[in-house]
Amino acid sequence: MIDLKTTLKIAVTSLKINKMRSALTSLGIIIGVSAVIIMLAVGTGAREKIAKDMESMGSNLLMIRSSSAKSGGVRMGMGTRPTLTLKDTEAIEKKVTGILAIAPYSAESKQLTYGSQNWSTSVGGTTPSYIFIRNYEIQDGHNFTTRDITNSAKVTIIGQTVATELFGDMNPIGKTIRVGGIPFKVIGILKTKGQSGMGQDQDDLIFIPITTAQKKLFGTDFPGTVSMITVKTQNDEIIETTQSQIEELLKNRHHIGKTKDNDFEIRNLAQMQETIKSSARTMSILLGAIASVSLLVGGIGIMNIMLVSVTERTKEIGIRMAIGAKASDIRIQFLIESFLLSMIGGLIGVAIGVFISWIIGLSGAMQVSVSMFSIVLSLGFSGLVGVGFGYYPAYKASLLNPIDALRYE
Repeated sequence: MIDLKTTLKIAVTSLKINKMRSALTSLGIIIGVSAVIIMLAVGTGAREKIAKDMESMGSNLLMIRSSSAKSGGVRMGMGTRPTLTLKDTEAIEKKVTGILAIAPYSAESKQLTYGSQNWSTSVGGTTPSYIFIRNYEIQDGHNFTTRDITNSAKVTIIGQTVATELFGDMNPIGKTIRVGGIPFKVIGILKTKGQSGMGQDQDDLIFIPITTAQKKLFGTDFPGTVSMITVKTQNDEIIETTQSQIEELLKNRHHIGKTKDNDFEIRNLAQMQETIKSSARTMSILLGAIASVSLLVGGIGIMNIMLVSVTERTKEIGIRMAIGAKASDIRIQFLIESFLLSMIGGLIGVAIGVFISWIIGLSGAMQVSVSMFSIVLSLGFSGLVGVGFGYYPAYKASLLNPIDALRYE
């Protein structure tokens, strides 16, 4: 029967005797494991940031935009041809199923002033539902009311960036700012959302009632039109059905024949979000796979060193077998040695990988996230590499003839 305790002791003693060789042998595993930890941390961090950005945009969203206008054969881009109206919004809300919330939206850049301070920002005309649909939250004050929309009230909700630029440390609630020269009362402040995935400051904007924007601020040759209608469905399972119903309804309302192009575009943000998340997952797996190559290289290094070790210790093996050690004892000893080299290297690699990931995250260069899964995966893989690449040298050592081994010089 194999005495594992004695065999383990002999293996550890052998590694201690050859400290430099053991350290160099483990170096490939250390580099491989630390690379896997760092790469997976970067990939996981990227996925988490994308998920956070997607959440800040809102979930189960359909964005309906006006189509592109043409000038001299040149297409001007989506939203340049005003074809959507407030009445379209009302019709969709009444006739389409599966809608949790809906809101029209139009925006223009305007200059804001308060006292001696001024700031240029995006002014969005919308309804109270838009705050909920886009996952904004009111930090102080309150949202628009139905009366504000009906009366085209000159009230506004401002983002944190605007509040800081115009008011500094002062509380803006109840104060009057001028938007494009027109006075508006601040009734609410939004909670900070930070930058979007595209690097846009989501706090650098203000909202006003859509009717106020249309009648008193923006001005248009097409009264009642909006540049976009945002729809939040009840869940992601019915979003495509809801999209089809909206498309059919708008075609009928806009008298678009079967052979004509739509004068609007519907974007399914749920599909876009899933595509982006899938790409991030694929990238994370790819980064991990690339880093794993380092582990394989480290495993080859272990095999080479262990083969050299078998040659150098031929007489030692012969003596052990001459005094009663079995072939299985020799095989287990060399397997334990290669496994220990891998696991020691793996533990050091994990420590280095976690430390470097922490430094990267601290620097702000990118978001990183070290998961327990990546640590367990790296250690497990390094252990398998040690056993896998150590098996052949161990098997070769166990086949030595004791008499030939004792005669070896």
